[in-house]
Amino acid sequence: MKKSILLGVLMCSTAIATSSMAANLEVKITKDKQYSVVNHGAELVKVQRIQDTSHVIDGSFAKTSRPCPPFCVNPMTVADGVATVAELEVIKFMETAMHRGDGALIDARTPSWHKKGTIPGSINIPFTVFEKPVDDPELAEVLESLGAVERYDVGTVTRTMEQLGMFGGDQKTENWDFSNAKQLMLWCNGPWCGQSPRAIRALLSMGYPAEKLYYYRGGMQMWQSLGLTTVLPNEASEYASK
Repeated sequence: MKKSILLGVLMCSTAIATSSMAANLEVKITKDKQYSVVNHGAELVKVQRIQDTSHVIDGSFAKTSRPCPPFCVNPMTVADGVATVAELEVIKFMETAMHRGDGALIDARTPSWHKKGTIPGSINIPFTVFEKPVDDPELAEVLESLGAVERYDVGTVTRTMEQLGMFGGDQKTENWDFSNAKQLMLWCNGPWCGQSPRAIRALLSMGYPAEKLYYYRGGMQMWQSLGLTTVLPNEASEYASK
């Protein structure tokens, strides 16, 4: 309760402090939305677009062509039942599910990419972690941090009834109960990046419900091309370093 009140005060203070500057923004997110204040670990970060209308992307994300394979263009749909989203949906997710704590924005890239900069609110869980064997301790730790509950000695009768659709069986496997697992929005470097699609497919293979998974296909390439805020990672976002 105290944490919620403090967060509310901080967000109000941030809004007041930036209101005069926000009123003069030339480059808005949408006609009616100038910016968003989102959680990044214990910090609040203002997400807006770069105001310099002559700004251009440089560095890695200025490249138009990479060898394929492995850098091939991904389809719009990564898997059946997994919604593909764009930037406005990412921001909405930050403001709702991520803010409430029942959603997580996952930077599925390798740590070397993550350390160069990330989308505010993201936590770095590399796709390689999701591809570990189902009995791997590191994978188990990650799934539990995302709200899944490990199961032991599930009886044959119980499991049979679950497979028939009883007891919320569509959210459970022999090894994991995903009933209270978080919604996950996964992203990587862009439409040519295979890291978040691999993470999503690995999650699906272990039984994570497709309706709880979202694919931000544009990733860092499109996020930066729209001039949206990026941040250097902090301890809260660097799961891979633990």
